[in-house]
Amino acid sequence: MDILIGMLLIGIGGFAVKNAEQRLRIALLGSQLQKYQLEKHMEYLTEGYLRALGENDAERRDQVWQLMESTEKTVATQLEQLALDVARLDEKATRVSRLPLALPLVSRLLPATTFDLREALAVHARGVASVVQNTRGLDRRDKAFMLSAELFLFQHTCHWYCRSRSTASARLAVRHRTRYEQVMAAVSPTTRRGWEALLSR
Repeated sequence: MDILIGMLLIGIGGFAVKNAEQRLRIALLGSQLQKYQLEKHMEYLTEGYLRALGENDAERRDQVWQLMESTEKTVATQLEQLALDVARLDEKATRVSRLPLALPLVSRLLPATTFDLREALAVHARGVASVVQNTRGLDRRDKAFMLSAELFLFQHTCHWYCRSRSTASARLAVRHRTRYEQVMAAVSPTTRRGWEALLSR
């Protein structure tokens, strides 16, 4: 009985510590994101891409694509600035667990199982910039598809940092009806190489 009570108390304590850590992470990342309108711009691009792809009139379709270009550049600029802002934070606050589930104190007790959010955001910023600049010479449809994947992966990373890898992947599936593996296959080679190198350390 004493063992069961002890285990129960340890479980409750661990749950409380984990929740406290997550609240701090959400507050920290939120304080950085609030300077920008990335979420709003991402929604605008997603809706605009769908409108362009569904438009039968070529002239109107081109007009929609052109409207998207300024927002694409804004997203790239804001994400680059966000990466620079987060790069100034203390590494102790930016470690992200590679484990599927959130465990309390894992970044302190098992630092080898973590990666750095600061480096992850730098990877995202470079990847989005390369797609917006269209260094691969993609047509508008393929560029829109790749940029959407880049932004979905960025969003996944934010949720991963705040909660856990499993939660981030579940939100990706619910919100965008796609899996993490599909997003990784659709991002630019620049992002894929950077992301795989970051997670394999």
